[in-house]
Amino acid sequence: MAAIEGDLLEEPLTAGQAEGALPLSAEAGWNQTAEDWRFMLREGRGIGVRAAGRWVGSALALPLGARLSWISMVLVAKDARRRGIGTRLLRRAIDMVRDAGRVAGLDATELGRPVYLPFGFRDLYAISRLRIKGPAPAEAAPAGCAIRPLAPADLPAVGAFDEARSAMERRSVLAYLLERAPETALVAEADGRVAGFVLGRPGRVAFQIGPLVAESEEVALALVSRVLSRANGHTIIDVPDAHAALRTWLDRHGAMRQRGFMRMTLGKPPQGLADASRIFGLAGPELG
Repeated sequence: MAAIEGDLLEEPLTAGQAEGALPLSAEAGWNQTAEDWRFMLREGRGIGVRAAGRWVGSALALPLGARLSWISMVLVAKDARRRGIGTRLLRRAIDMVRDAGRVAGLDATELGRPVYLPFGFRDLYAISRLRIKGPAPAEAAPAGCAIRPLAPADLPAVGAFDEARSAMERRSVLAYLLERAPETALVAEADGRVAGFVLGRPGRVAFQIGPLVAESEEVALALVSRVLSRANGHTIIDVPDAHAALRTWLDRHGAMRQRGFMRMTLGKPPQGLADASRIFGLAGPELG
């Protein structure tokens, strides 16, 4: 614990404090649940600022392998802004990542990107968050490709497939998402090998699809359309802007762009991280 000024105290933010941190993301209108906070704080390192017995600021670094750590949840309560809390916590998160010998990555909102640029973060690629209301029709899988439910026994093969295309070692993330929404988890196979997969999770305001990783746009479309065919209510998905065909299909079935993100890193990104050609949907800006 460290006193900052006045009533502000900087402290580690731990998994046991997930419920107390949730109002920060809820006030910002973000989609995370207490379960998401608990997972991220258990797997990563959080730092926060308290005032009058409540959390008024947060930042989190989630390791995604030996070379990469994802910074997220940089939040400041509205009534505690303009006191330097966000900048302080961002610097602390960057220091945590650097001390571990990793490169810092993040997905910046359109408002957040100008804040990160002076720290040295550089753009990798643009992303759009799309919101879809209600179901959409399921599309046929490409010839020779079969789609089936993803089971826990598939996680080693799916994790290896994902790592080779996302440059992220996030098998704990995949296992968490499978546990949260097993009915949404699908794997595509061709010639006995993984050709793609999709996972999802319930959110505070909408169900989130992702990650969606596939060998081709056709496989990705078959996977995501099957999830959307069973949708009940609002669904969101974060799609790299490079995937015009998928975006066109989603737009045709009622997708509306909510906001944009920019994938960024501080330092040279791990090989493959800047390549969005096989990444059709993100796990979310907090999970990579």
